[in-house]
Amino acid sequence: MAKPKLLSTHKLFEAPRKLLDEHFDVDYWERPERPPRAEVLARVADKEALICLLTEKINDELLDAAPKLRIVCNVAVGFDNIDVAACTRRKIVATNTPGVLDETTADFAWTLLMAVARRLVEGDQLTRSGAWAGWNLDQLCGADVWGKTLGLVGFGRIGRAVARRAAGFGMRILYNDAIPVAPEVAQQLNAEFVERDKLFAEADFVSVHVPLLPETRHLISAAQFAKMKKTAYLINTSRGPVVDEAALVAALQTGEIAGAALDVYENEPKVHAGLVGRKDVVLAPHIASASVETRTKMAMMAVENCVARFEGKKPPNALNPEVL
Repeated sequence: MAKPKLLSTHKLFEAPRKLLDEHFDVDYWERPERPPRAEVLARVADKEALICLLTEKINDELLDAAPKLRIVCNVAVGFDNIDVAACTRRKIVATNTPGVLDETTADFAWTLLMAVARRLVEGDQLTRSGAWAGWNLDQLCGADVWGKTLGLVGFGRIGRAVARRAAGFGMRILYNDAIPVAPEVAQQLNAEFVERDKLFAEADFVSVHVPLLPETRHLISAAQFAKMKKTAYLINTSRGPVVDEAALVAALQTGEIAGAALDVYENEPKVHAGLVGRKDVVLAPHIASASVETRTKMAMMAVENCVARFEGKKPPNALNPEVL
């Protein structure tokens, strides 16, 4: 019996690729650069399954080009690149990879927080330049993290993982979320639910952990920066459009906040020109989940979702299980 045809827009890692090849006739995009849109539309035309990255837009255009498609498996926890409603109308299952990247992303949020607070990137550049003249009392003095106040915008799995790490720094933890966690969970994490304005006004570090939804687009803009301390820092490892980058640049230019550390951007891979040259900003290329272990697990989860669909089972991470 012929295997179902599948398009993978990335070559994947060895273990998930091996499992995929056992179950599907796979057409891999093998090149390091992203596949052109026209190439994706042409290749997906006769496919029953698609494994994609968050850089691929799964919308009516693509779904119309793939009349045989039965499942779309995103190798990401976020799925703002997928029109889930459009998939549902066509009885196509859409899946993501939640949970597996929580700890790695929380680690990286702390990497960014520490790097911007202690001016690590500036120090690295100075040391490499050959211009470092040796130790000096006031050289590259940053901000302490120990004992400060951490504000978490979004308190899902990743936000709570960041809070667990804050305990080791003796921090006061404030959080805001659409749905407050159970009192015993907040108590265990030593976290206090507060209104968003209070969080921005009192936090020394604001770390963002919300999904990209219509109501979270530009959730953090000029009004929020105006409420922050002049000594406060913004950390974003969620989705770029959650932060109004033009407003962030303005807040940095006027000294409304002390700095920012970003892993995601409003118009990726483009970065706002006003951020690029600033020493008070740490810029990472969307790598919060980029450990070999975690990215392999993400790809494996996507493959397992896909395999389940063709074995007549419910994919473990179906975003629209009602189509089944």
